[in-house]
Amino acid sequence: MKTFLSLLVCLPGFSCFVTAQPLSVDVCVYGGTSAGVIAAYTAKKAGKSVVLIEPTRHLGGLSSGGLGATDIGNKFAITGLARDFYRRVGKHYGRLEQWTFEPHVAKALFNQYLQEAGVPTWYEYRIVSARKNQRGTIEEIVLEQSDKPGVAGQRDAGQRDAGQRNAGQRIVRAKQYIDCTYEGDLMARAGVSYTVGREANSLYGETYNGVQLLDKHQFPDGVDPYNIPGKPESGLVWGISTAPLQPNGTGDRSIQAYNYRMCLTDNPDNRIPITRPARYDSTKYELLLRQIDKKVPKELTWNLMHFVMMPNRKTDINNCGGLSTDMIGANYDYPEASYERRAAIIREHEDYTKGFFYFIGHDPRVPEHLRQEMQQWGYPKDEYVDNDHFSPQLYVREARRMVGEYVMTQANCESKVIVGDGVGMAAYTMDSHNCQRLIVRDAQGRAMVRNEGDVQVGGFPPYPISYRALVPKRTECTNLLVPVCLSASHIAYGSIRMEPVFMVLAQSAAMAASMAIDANKAVQDIDVPKLQALLRSNPLADGSRPEQLIDNDDPRRVVIKGDWQRETTGGRYGFSMLIGKPAETNEAASVRFSLTDGQPGTYAVYVYNPIRQGGTSNPDTYGQQTDKASRVVVKLNTGKDIKQLFMNQQQQANDWISLGQHQVVKGTTPYLELTSQGANGTVVADAVLFLPVK
Repeated sequence: MKTFLSLLVCLPGFSCFVTAQPLSVDVCVYGGTSAGVIAAYTAKKAGKSVVLIEPTRHLGGLSSGGLGATDIGNKFAITGLARDFYRRVGKHYGRLEQWTFEPHVAKALFNQYLQEAGVPTWYEYRIVSARKNQRGTIEEIVLEQSDKPGVAGQRDAGQRDAGQRNAGQRIVRAKQYIDCTYEGDLMARAGVSYTVGREANSLYGETYNGVQLLDKHQFPDGVDPYNIPGKPESGLVWGISTAPLQPNGTGDRSIQAYNYRMCLTDNPDNRIPITRPARYDSTKYELLLRQIDKKVPKELTWNLMHFVMMPNRKTDINNCGGLSTDMIGANYDYPEASYERRAAIIREHEDYTKGFFYFIGHDPRVPEHLRQEMQQWGYPKDEYVDNDHFSPQLYVREARRMVGEYVMTQANCESKVIVGDGVGMAAYTMDSHNCQRLIVRDAQGRAMVRNEGDVQVGGFPPYPISYRALVPKRTECTNLLVPVCLSASHIAYGSIRMEPVFMVLAQSAAMAASMAIDANKAVQDIDVPKLQALLRSNPLADGSRPEQLIDNDDPRRVVIKGDWQRETTGGRYGFSMLIGKPAETNEAASVRFSLTDGQPGTYAVYVYNPIRQGGTSNPDTYGQQTDKASRVVVKLNTGKDIKQLFMNQQQQANDWISLGQHQVVKGTTPYLELTSQGANGTVVADAVLFLPVK
């Protein structure tokens, strides 16, 4: 026996008796989030045996849990199977790609991935322990049924006989493990270093980490914190902490607030009324009334909550304002809590959220026009049908974060440090929701309520995420990858922690795991340049011809002639877009995108049409920009002949314009050229897509 060489890693209070028959696979993916689905699909497509384990009944994490308004930052950063997911969403709605969607559509697509690859999935199993050998290799993990926890998950384990200790347990032995949970539970049980909360600015030389008392999602001045205004002896209103405000940049273990991304509908035929919740407590919303008293809003959105419309008259509602859907301060112990305590925290958030919507719609102290607006909304009958039409996924914005071989920091986000081993990109604002609700004093010494911790700093282009941020320290574990709770500071994680980025990193992690198996190496020792090349040459993990996306900032494949203005604002694809004014002479300005890497075949050809900042009033996702040209001449060289095409850039703003399907042959180098000659308005040259037609 080799048990004396092994290390059994468990959280305190958990017994770890193992007798169940093990399952042996190449790759074990723990966590059926969007990242977990993509990781499992990728590993299976790479020819590996795989099992996907999801502790709940819910597949797809936040992407199928209400977060239908995808946080992107810049679409250029979303590659591979992540981009394919949004293409599949687009196909469902009759478009090339779409970034807003209904929860049930996302869930169906995630199931589609698993069915296509034939990935076996275990629902309602959660990790109890992980056993490593002295070389730092995880040999096996022990699971228990989430809905029927055995003795391994109970505090009174010692009071039961040994024959009962392993009821319902399963064991998985894998060559490689990928932790795709939002909590990092596999990582923690494998004894890998991690952190919780906010680092001090001084630790990594940052400026937006730690305590940050800023003005976004803040209460108006003068909101009194006491039950009886002006009387401290009456006690604090619900939700306010007694903790003192620390100096700016101070590190602590506060966690940015969680909430539910709410899918509601105003369609009477599909609407279930929002009724009084069973555990309703109106005192939790007293601060909302005081906030409204200071400034009565005309409508709900961008005042008490943030509405984003999804297809079919549904919403993705997020936090907005001083008191909204974020339950500030209620999640501090969630990252390291027991399963039972986590369940209680989730239930508290659900109660708070249901009560919040009911309060706005029914409490007579809320202005009537806001109550009437709220009553137009209800839970959709066709969403979350197995969970009483309420999202089963709490928005765990941040929990554990690994401290791995490399830590991503603010310097990476701002491109002051650019890594060479990037296996994915991020582009979103450095974003943190509020972490605390405190008492501060105004200039006259009067107490008032303030939220602390919200940071939203962006304006930077896409930047690479280090492969080393996905792997633990070599001395701690050699066969584990962590693409979700990856190694990043609090503020850098705030930029990286977006669903499409998690999917990108999960694909990279699965490909790396497959390479480590094939080479019989630790994950820290794989050939990263080879991994990067594989991700470029086989982006869909199925060996199909890769699409060719050519951005205007690609000097190898783009030739610019004439007078073009480079803009880095607006909805550009990638780092910039080029703006050309109409020309009447034969010396018109042009931008040529050359298909130097394409193979012969049929391609669907698209031109990206970004929104120009200030280019029109009130542009929406599918809106118009009337300062642009409605007639732009496009030349397409197929390798054999040159076709003259036309497109209207006033339409389909922030979207791809189709130029049809074309056969590309061997001959001269194919290209697509935009020209300002003869245009009747501003011409925008940004990105071109040659999409292989299967």
